[in-house]
Amino acid sequence: MDKILKCSFWIVYVCHSEGEWDSDDLKTYFLKIHAPWEVLATYADVLKIKVPFKESDIPHGQDVPLEWLSRPFRLPEKVMRPQPDYFTSPFDKDKIDFFLIKNRDTFFPPSTRNRIVYYILSRCPYYKEDCKETDKKGIKRLLNNGTYTSAFPLHDRNTNEQCESERYHLYKNWARFLCFYKEQPLNLIRKYYGEKIGIYFAWLGFYTEMLFFAAVMGVICFTYGVLSYDDNLTSKEICDPSIGGSIVMCPLCDKKCSYWKLNSTCLSSWQSHLFDNEGTVFFAMFMGIWVTLFLEFWKRRQAQLEYEWDLVDFEEEQQQLQIRPEFETRCTDQRLNQITQVRAPYLPLPKKCGRFCLSSVTVLFWMLLIVACITGVIVYRLAVYAAFASIMKDSPTKKIHLVGSLITPQLATSVTASFINFVIIMILNFFYERVAIWITDMEIPKTHLEYENKLTMKMFLFQFVNYYSSCFYVAFFKGKFVGYPGNYTYMFGKYSRLRNEECDPGGCLIELTTQLVIVMTGKQVCGNIQEALLNWWCSRKARKDQYSRWEQDHDLQNFSQLGLFYEYLEMVIQFGFITLFVASFPLAPLLALCNNILEVRVDAWKFTTQFRRPVAAKAHNIGAWQEILNVVAILSVVTNAFIVSFTSDMIPRLVYLYAYHHGSEATMSGYINNSLSVYDISQIPLLSTPEEGAIPACPACCLRYRDYRYPPGHQRQYSHTMQFWHILAAKLAFIIIMEHVVFVVKFFVAWLIPDVPSEVKARIKRERYLIQEYLHNYEVEKLKIQLSQSFIIEPKPEVCTATDKHGVLSECL
Repeated sequence: MDKILKCSFWIVYVCHSEGEWDSDDLKTYFLKIHAPWEVLATYADVLKIKVPFKESDIPHGQDVPLEWLSRPFRLPEKVMRPQPDYFTSPFDKDKIDFFLIKNRDTFFPPSTRNRIVYYILSRCPYYKEDCKETDKKGIKRLLNNGTYTSAFPLHDRNTNEQCESERYHLYKNWARFLCFYKEQPLNLIRKYYGEKIGIYFAWLGFYTEMLFFAAVMGVICFTYGVLSYDDNLTSKEICDPSIGGSIVMCPLCDKKCSYWKLNSTCLSSWQSHLFDNEGTVFFAMFMGIWVTLFLEFWKRRQAQLEYEWDLVDFEEEQQQLQIRPEFETRCTDQRLNQITQVRAPYLPLPKKCGRFCLSSVTVLFWMLLIVACITGVIVYRLAVYAAFASIMKDSPTKKIHLVGSLITPQLATSVTASFINFVIIMILNFFYERVAIWITDMEIPKTHLEYENKLTMKMFLFQFVNYYSSCFYVAFFKGKFVGYPGNYTYMFGKYSRLRNEECDPGGCLIELTTQLVIVMTGKQVCGNIQEALLNWWCSRKARKDQYSRWEQDHDLQNFSQLGLFYEYLEMVIQFGFITLFVASFPLAPLLALCNNILEVRVDAWKFTTQFRRPVAAKAHNIGAWQEILNVVAILSVVTNAFIVSFTSDMIPRLVYLYAYHHGSEATMSGYINNSLSVYDISQIPLLSTPEEGAIPACPACCLRYRDYRYPPGHQRQYSHTMQFWHILAAKLAFIIIMEHVVFVVKFFVAWLIPDVPSEVKARIKRERYLIQEYLHNYEVEKLKIQLSQSFIIEPKPEVCTATDKHGVLSECL
């Protein structure tokens, strides 16, 4: 690499020949790097890469009852298992004849050759012997300073060629959408792309499979809401002209809002019943258990893959020993490494603390910026509600009337605010991605693993607040701090005239559903459209004429080191939507399932046709995302319990049904009248009096509002009744009971299901036993051969001393 010129070079490695070519444009030069057998064997020994030494004698599967049912979903055996099962051991160059080397060209799989060459290039020095700048090493630094423009491994031949290449099999059996119902060829993915990418697709496929069960249960709960539509007495009372039509409600905002009749919310009450019914409680508890089963079964699946992919003894310390070239370059201070006894770069503690503080302040600033934007959206909701209320009166123009009869002011405000909030989310997300990468680079993490973990935590914290804050507001804050007529609560004080929002008489659950659907669906649709447009644009740029293999790869998109990071982030954010707020929208798992079925094939298509071949890397789990999923799973139990208690109208209805209903038969008849308090219209403050609109005829000239307070004239007028405290106690009791029941089941299931299957444990023990046995026999046989050869070549001495015997044995061993 010492003959590098300052020009537009491309490095292409992992090929079967070596050389240097000009391109068609005569401006770009390609340098192809080839790793011969000796180099591969040497670095396989250094990296302790596991290779086969004996074919496995353990059957990889047992006969499953009704196996024919799964036959349509299977792929050919040669695709699922591109090579037989072997027992493996770390490669040792001095014991080549111990391993099963049938063909040196195919002994190391493509991903392993890929990784070895990149390991060499990332540490190869390019300074002259008389030069003191010993930090000049690694292909990454050459890429950063513009000496080379890119470095990437070559793909197999084109996917449209009828050839027996691994890339062709992946395209044919994995990347086409018509294969959406087929299993993924994980072993072939691992062989071609490496374990890190293989683990991602294994996790994504397993997550999609588990979503099927959650989606089925969600559809059942939604179907129950549809079938019980006609039995909803609460909505019938709201829509009844003699009940809901005779109840006049207090204005929902000051001045601009007029008095309104309860039956104007007839449609929204029916819509709310589809999601706010008895099935909501069951589904919330089911999802708390489902998420535990998902995480526990994934641990078992991950342990199985660890064994099959020779990752059992893979330690994270192996990655931690691989220091990032940026750390070596930017850290000018050095100190003696206690392990290697060599002076190595390090970052002093004062500098590290300073960079960490600056990074923390930056993250906190952006999180507060999100809160400020959400506050702005809330102000918009408060301000625009009055406008919607004024144009959706009983007698507006005909065109407005047609809209107003279908959409309430609450729903119109919620929908427009949700869209505005989604636009703000996408804008902030666009800028913060770049800020997060910048501050992570500024911290100068020592290893690639540390870099990914730090960036993961920063991005997830931001995305968590960015995507979920609006849902948290609707679920836990809207309608909870309203006050009552004559003593309303204002957002920035009474003089701001921004009265806190009230929930619809049917509850805030339908608004939470609207917010969740818009943000979740919008994120998925925008992500898919963005990927489709990007791939379309890149395919247009590709040349249609025939040209060389390396030039075709050159025209593909570069798969960055953080490529998988964004894929994981997208799925984990989706996981949060379908667990944290799923009680408000049982169809969320179904939407996620449909998206993920498409996502698997789109990602597969991108990897096989649109991206350059990534540098292979090893990983035995999904990293920091596992802990994030565990935290989201625990938090989801709490949020769903609070949604059912405080956002849904389920608990007040149950308290009325079993404690406050008057009659021989327990029914919901009279619930609406019971849940509305009375206010004397003559006491309404001037600030809340509508600017226009006469007072409608109402019984005893009283207005109604959603609360449990004593009526005017009572000695404790407008203070909370005992029913309010009974309902509050029932809500808190439900939260405690639901959390304890779900957590007990979660911990019991986690204890009952071992993380590592017993079959895998037995296989690991047998493999370790065979390694010791075969190595022992190998050494013994090798010693016998060497001793016999020495006796044949050299005449047997008359006297053989103990020292001579020791020397012969040492030489043989």
